[in-house]
Amino acid sequence: MAPVADVPEIRGSCDERFAEVRSALARNFRDHGEVGAAVAITIEGRLVVDLWAGWADRIRTRPWQRDTLVNVFSVGKAMAALSLLVLVERGRVDLDAPAARYWPEFAARGKSEVTVHMLLCHRAGLPAIRRSLPRFAMYDWELMTSALAAEEPWWEPGRTHGYHVNTFGFLIGEIVRRVSGESIGAFFRREVAAPLGADFHFGIGPEHDQRIADYLFGDEPPEMVDDDDERQFLLRHVYLNPPGLSGFGTVNTRAWRAAEMPSTNGHASARAVARIYSVLACGGAIDGVRLLRTETIERAIAEASSGPDLVLRRPSRFGLGFQLTQPERPLGTNPRSFGHFGAGGSLGFADPDAQLAFAYTMNQPGPRWQNPRNRGLIDAVYASL
Repeated sequence: MAPVADVPEIRGSCDERFAEVRSALARNFRDHGEVGAAVAITIEGRLVVDLWAGWADRIRTRPWQRDTLVNVFSVGKAMAALSLLVLVERGRVDLDAPAARYWPEFAARGKSEVTVHMLLCHRAGLPAIRRSLPRFAMYDWELMTSALAAEEPWWEPGRTHGYHVNTFGFLIGEIVRRVSGESIGAFFRREVAAPLGADFHFGIGPEHDQRIADYLFGDEPPEMVDDDDERQFLLRHVYLNPPGLSGFGTVNTRAWRAAEMPSTNGHASARAVARIYSVLACGGAIDGVRLLRTETIERAIAEASSGPDLVLRRPSRFGLGFQLTQPERPLGTNPRSFGHFGAGGSLGFADPDAQLAFAYTMNQPGPRWQNPRNRGLIDAVYASL
């Protein structure tokens, strides 16, 4: 049996209806090795849970505060997708058009018919780059997008799907950049985060460093074991090219934080993630800010990819940039919930049936996207409804 840890003071506010969520957060510290974390929940746009506890650093000298930010990894994929959907909403991007309409160089190597829709639902066949990239190439937007434009698909686009672990943000972000003239970080900040007052950043400046929690990854590369040589070749390029990806200790460096890598380095508070999802849970508008029409949201959360995933090697379900609830990784009890997990367990999702938004951020990763910590919090939420 794992040792029982001390439970730090749970701070913040919590509607008495959701007292079990506070208890679940405490259990995460007591029983599941939590170091620092926050959870936020909105109902009909109203913040009903805003809790945080623990430590923002490995040696436990910096308490987690109300305004603490942390790297939320793939939670940012949904924010990149939302940015592109804003352009779809405004008629500036057609989901069914070839991506090369907006990014002409992308047509190379058999990609002229790859649509924006395929990019969003992980069907473009571009989860990795074959040619060896220099260390930390992901910090160089032009290098990464040029390499993707020159890449040949790993499978016939549209035929099947595979999670685009690191490339998704560059593919989506480059469409946003070509159409809007702004980087994905600047566009997202101006069109999504700022209007909502959401503390979520792609490419975060040094003035925020004191608020950013250290992520407590080790420095070992992911272990990849597969008896299929072709699939092993793909996985090595997904996770180890560029080679800077193999040292997770880099996530706490200034260079990592400053780069715009929407697939992997969004920094946010749980409150910010819940605030953004609250718009999507409430039909696309909240507090006088409309991001999307309900019809656009419905198209975005319709199942576009499902079944065996060529990269994850297990079943997955996607809409347009959003993970959809599934039995292996349920996002609550309602079948229309959608959102995105991040490495180690960070999570944001919307439940439009309950008009509920949920977010969980932490700095001590769990073993999988969904693990006892975030699952316990989700179960506590739905037990309270």
